[in-house]
Parts: sequence; structure tokens; C-alpha cells
Amino acid sequence: MTSKADEASLGYEQARDELIEVVRRLETGGTTLEESLALWERGEELAKVCRRWLDGARARLDAALAEEDEDPKAEGSGD
Repeated sequence: MTSKADEASLGYEQARDELIEVVRRLETGGTTLEESLALWERGEELAKVCRRWLDGARARLDAALAEEDEDPKAEGSGD
């Protein structure tokens, strides 16, 4: 398994691609119970990494939209 530092260094696309591969391997079958459990656990870790990236992106978008809402009012007051 990977450490928290390894997870933190994963980009969204890397984590997503690895998660897709984990799901594919689980759906294909042919693994032992132990291997399947390890894959499941890795998939959960990767899903958390993706969720953190997406939550961060959402927060950045919300902040940018909030700034955008404030800026036109400030520009419009000079007329």
C-alpha cells in the first residue's frame, strides 16, 4: 500500500486512471480474495484522492465566482 505522502503527490488524472484500472481488475475477476480486498482498499484510497481534488476545484471555482460577483458591482459604481 502507499503512504499518505504518496497519495498527496498523486494528481487527479493519475489517481483517476489508476482507479479505473483497479475497477477493471475487480470486474474482470480471477483474483484471490486477498488480492481483491487489497484492490478494493486501494480503490477506496484513490477515490478519496479524487474526491479531495474535486472538492478543492469546487472551492476554487466558488471563490472565483464570488469574486466575479463582487467585481462588476465595484466597476459599475464609478459611472
